[in-house]
Amino acid sequence: MQAGKSNTLTRDGFNITLKTLHYQIHRTSKSEKWIVFLHGAGGSIATWKQQLPAFKAQFNLLAIDLRDHGKSKNIDPSYASYHFNIVSNDILEVLEKENIKKAHFVTLSFGSVLIQALYNRRSDLVDKMVIIGGIFNANWMIKGFVHLARLFNLFLSYPAMYRIFSFLLMPKRRNQVARRVYQMQAKKLTQQEYLKWIGLYSEFFILLKKFSNQQIDQEMLIIMGGDDYIFLPSARQFANNRQNASFSIVPKAGHICNIEKPSAVNKEILNFLDAHKDLPERRLTTVPFDTN
Repeated sequence: MQAGKSNTLTRDGFNITLKTLHYQIHRTSKSEKWIVFLHGAGGSIATWKQQLPAFKAQFNLLAIDLRDHGKSKNIDPSYASYHFNIVSNDILEVLEKENIKKAHFVTLSFGSVLIQALYNRRSDLVDKMVIIGGIFNANWMIKGFVHLARLFNLFLSYPAMYRIFSFLLMPKRRNQVARRVYQMQAKKLTQQEYLKWIGLYSEFFILLKKFSNQQIDQEMLIIMGGDDYIFLPSARQFANNRQNASFSIVPKAGHICNIEKPSAVNKEILNFLDAHKDLPERRLTTVPFDTN
């Protein structure tokens, strides 16, 4: 399984290699519904290690390595810096290649910003949205966090940046597993690749504000770790202003709660996506503590 510039499509089990993004597919004959997984900045398909086995019996799954992440390396065309249309074009190309007309989207962290960009362009592709560790309209804490990252970019290397900010996002001892997993995945991103992604900053706050102010018809489930002190307040406020949004807090879990508490997160997602159940008009739940 490798990513490259070849024009050929190679199938090896469920693993797909394209000249564009690297991705994995899991198909089932039991359903025609799709789930598309979008990881966060510095992550990869490995982010969903605890989710794919739980969902593949009931849904067709597409897990994508974003440009420069995981095994999506040396993608054509190349750019000096990125904007959200470039990144969303990459995703749309994969969906078109696999003839996916509509799908549920499960996103993590910065992946939640990517689904906002994708929704603004092609809302017809989106069935239900599950947003884990979501980033929504920026409050003072989110703005301070982003501006601090920009400042540190001036004199710190990307590996040093990621180590520092992974501790700022997930500072507690019980967050160390998720912190370690993300630090390991982030090592695959080079300094040059990281600087290209910094180009998204110019559109970042505008995109968040637009998504927060527009009407969204699709149902949403927002799952946040109880320890996610930077992004939790904004996510709660966003959910409270949406009648079609469910909001769930995973106690004693941080920003990447799908890694820290996979059983609890998986249960919430499966209940939400179950086609035979009706979503309540308003549901504010607290996921029971999971010792896994």
